[in-house]
This record gives sequence, structure tokens and C-alpha cells, in this order.
Amino acid sequence: MAIRVLVVDDSGFFRRRVKEILESDPMLEVVGLAENGEQAIDAVKNLKPDVVTMDIEMPVMDGITATRKIMQTTPTSIIMFSSLTTEGAKSTLDALDAGAVDFLPKRFEDISNDKEEAKKLLCQRVKDLGRGRSSVVNNPPGSSSVSRHATNTKQVTKTTLATSPRVAVKENLSTKIKLVAIGTSTGGPVALQKVLVELPKNFPVPIVVVQHMPGSFTGAFSERLNQQCKINVKEAESGDKLKAGVAYIAPGGKQMIVEKVAGQLTLRVVDEIPNQTYKPSVDVTYASINKVLPANTLAVILTGMGADGCKGATLLHQSGSIIWAQDENSCVVYGMPAAVVDAGIAEKIMDISKVGASIVKRV
Repeated sequence: MAIRVLVVDDSGFFRRRVKEILESDPMLEVVGLAENGEQAIDAVKNLKPDVVTMDIEMPVMDGITATRKIMQTTPTSIIMFSSLTTEGAKSTLDALDAGAVDFLPKRFEDISNDKEEAKKLLCQRVKDLGRGRSSVVNNPPGSSSVSRHATNTKQVTKTTLATSPRVAVKENLSTKIKLVAIGTSTGGPVALQKVLVELPKNFPVPIVVVQHMPGSFTGAFSERLNQQCKINVKEAESGDKLKAGVAYIAPGGKQMIVEKVAGQLTLRVVDEIPNQTYKPSVDVTYASINKVLPANTLAVILTGMGADGCKGATLLHQSGSIIWAQDENSCVVYGMPAAVVDAGIAEKIMDISKVGASIVKRV
């Protein structure tokens, strides 16, 4: 069955372009078009799409307001089209707060220099969100947990299918935690907020965070989290010495390495590491941690597409560190957590609403 999509944008040219791209994939069907937020709300009620692509700036009603109203009345997976600017970042983060689950650059050349590759990536993101629709429906913004009695019709992408049982392995409670390392992608901004706001001001160890996000977004994202959290949150910079009670967000488009300099855990931010799909990459950061703090890290994998973080988490697990994963029901996309669970290295698998408090208790 095709994934049903509603395209919302005030530009007729852009609506037609997105419709044409999506319908080039046999698994996608554009069931409606809307040119402002009010039309989008009505179309969602009447057409019941699996996914909505939403512009932010529109006449009559903007995309952020429309997203908030849709999530209050007819929860649906919404992907925002955003400009890669500071203002675009702030608006996109507002949209994610309102209930959108993902975003893409509105200029397709910012997705990929290869036009065909950009089209494929757009279609794949929409398909992945369509497959993960049940988590949005069952757990709209503002709810503290997912209904355990809801029928979970979610499918997972081929990269996350596995035959191994999804059960946690026994945790080594004697492991002393000296660093918390969190990795996430799609759905991560909201998930991270839920986790980090739970940490007290006197949290006793540093936190490093890798969130797949454009470089123009991570500064604004860090500032927003810093305003919302009791701990300090900052965008990571080369030379940062890791301090307890501070969360360091990996800069988008770069790689964050944890090193030990004169006995002090220190960050190094680099532009390129060969053969890496993701910038930043959870695997890269976790692998660097494994060299300097192999047996004293709590690594947490939250919602996200793909399997980034699994290789690095496996190294940490083998060295004696602790691995946790977000559960399927509370994920926007159960890709990254599924990879570590299916690899048999997750000591705990839990709802996102419990992750923050569990970190505090464990550390």
C-alpha cells in the first residue's frame, strides 16, 4: 500500500515540483495539495494522509501554527521544508516544538549537489516517516508516554529488520560512569529536550551529544537547550575541556572527537574524516571515546534513521561501557536504537520519558 502524502506550500511551482518528485516513487501517492495552513488543517482532517510536507512561511496561516493545530486534532507525521539560515533554524526548531518530526532544506541543492540523489533522499525520508507514523499518532506532543495498549502498526526500514529477540542484556552495575554520550537523528531535537531537562544543575559528569543536523542549526539548537535546561548546553568547539554538568553538542557538518590532553578529556572538532556518511557521526565520536574512556561511559542511542552509532557502541560495550536504547514505541523512527538492540549490546531499552531520570539515577 502506498504512503499517502499531503504537500503544503504557498508556491504553486514548488507544490508541483514536490508532487512530481514524490510520485516518481511507486511507494508514494500525493493525495492532496494545500497553499496555506488553514487549507492544510482541513485537508489533513478530510484526506487522512500518512505524511505532510509543510512550508514554514505562508499567508493566511503559517506552517508552525498549522503544525500545532494538526497535532492537537489529527496527529500526523509532518516534515518541514526549511532554509539553512539562522532564522530558518529558529523557525524549524519552533516547528519541531509544535510537533513536526523532521525537516529538509527547501533548496534541493542543499540536500545534495546531485539532483537525482536529492530527489531520492526526499522520497526516502517521506517513506521512512510514513512507515513510522504510529509513534506520532500514539504519542503526540505534550503526552508523557506512549499508550502501551495502542496497536503498533509501525514497519521498520530494511536496514533495521532483524531476527534476534529485542531484549536487554544484563547491565554491569559496578561500572562507574564518568561520561554520558548521546547519539540521535530524526526526532532527536524533541527527544533530547525531554532527556536533558531532567538533568540537575549539579550533574556530576560531562555529556557529549551527536545530533544529525546542518551546521547552521546546531548553534541555535544549543542555545535553545541551554535556556530550557538546568545544566549548561553549548555547541562544541575545539579545545573545550569537558566539565561536569555541561552538555556539548557536536557542530553540524563536522566531526567531534574526544581526546585526553594532559590527563583532561578535551574535544577536537574536525571538518573531514574519510568514508563517513554522517557529519557529525555518532560512530566517530563513540570510537574516539573508546580510546580514552573505554569502560566508564554511558552511551545512549535515541530515535533516528539508519544505524549510525551501532559500530561505536559495540566497541564501547566490548570495552565494558554501558549501552542504552530508546524503545520502539516512543521513537519517531526506530532505526538507530533498533541497530544496537538487534546487535545484542543494549543493557536497557526504555520509553523516552524515562531516559533522563534513569540517567540521573545511574550516574
